[in-house]
Amino acid sequence: MNAEARMTPALERPRGSHPQHLQALERANAVRLARAELKRRVAEGEITAAEVILSSPWEAASMTVSDLLTSQHRWGHTRCRKFLQCIPMSETKTIGSMTERQRRAVAQLLIAGDAAAQVPRATEPAEALHPVLAAV
Repeated sequence: MNAEARMTPALERPRGSHPQHLQALERANAVRLARAELKRRVAEGEITAAEVILSSPWEAASMTVSDLLTSQHRWGHTRCRKFLQCIPMSETKTIGSMTERQRRAVAQLLIAGDAAAQVPRATEPAEALHPVLAAV
């Protein structure tokens, strides 16, 4: 047997082609930047986490559900963990690996939670009792 393995030296490569590891690095940087932009938009309220889960854009496919949930305003690890325990779903589950049924369930719970959070509440207990006491 007389087999040879040859590699093209870097100087002989066609212009514009990069080694595979550099292409992978460029792709990883592009995904990282796109995810950061998506998380910023979620944090600022331009788009909701429910919309991201339902639409599943390419940049969110390999993002964990907990990363997305914690990018929301006032969502930390504890709130995220409690929310995912209700479903039940792992914190490390990626958005791209969720089934359509799971997507709808999570989005529905997030939307229901947003609606419940927008119910006006009295800032102090005395204010809440004021109409009751006025009738006495």
